[in-house]
Amino acid sequence: MMPLIIVAVIVVVLGLMAVGIYNKLVQLKNRFKNAFAQIDVQLKRRYDLVPNLVETAKGYMKHERETLEAVIAARNQAATANQQAAAAPGNPGAMAGLMGAEATLTGAMGKLFALVESYPDLKANQNMSQLMEELTSTENKIAFARQGYNDAVMAYNTTRETFPNVLLAGPFGFGSAALFEVSSEAEREAVKVAF
Repeated sequence: MMPLIIVAVIVVVLGLMAVGIYNKLVQLKNRFKNAFAQIDVQLKRRYDLVPNLVETAKGYMKHERETLEAVIAARNQAATANQQAAAAPGNPGAMAGLMGAEATLTGAMGKLFALVESYPDLKANQNMSQLMEELTSTENKIAFARQGYNDAVMAYNTTRETFPNVLLAGPFGFGSAALFEVSSEAEREAVKVAF
């Protein structure tokens, strides 16, 4: 009878440990999903600002149509990649697509800002100045939200990879989550908005 009681106690303890591990992984997964939602909000705000910038610049930069179209195309690509990443935060493929699209958008925006420098009337335009100020603020918020997301992903990945959690994470469907990393040196530098 005693061996049966010992086995029952061990099974109960192991069951409670499994429940605890599962609940902790769910909590951390939800935390990084929420952190990505904060990035999503700021990226959507930036995507909404880009067409306004292009429209404001269009009147002054009639000969730069190719650059303006490249910015809009990059913005649309980034918005699509963001929707895919928002549907599956932490998914390595979706995050890689988003990081690549963001790098393309950052490059296109950099070209736009370089061109703006050569148009004094555009630089003096109050609407353009206000949009650039909003974009700078949004870029700072994105960087802050990205840091929060990466911290949450790191906590999740660390928890799921430690023993004994690693034994249960896979069978319970808790895969590794991808960080939102800056992939290129050009993207590491903040978008420079100067007037």
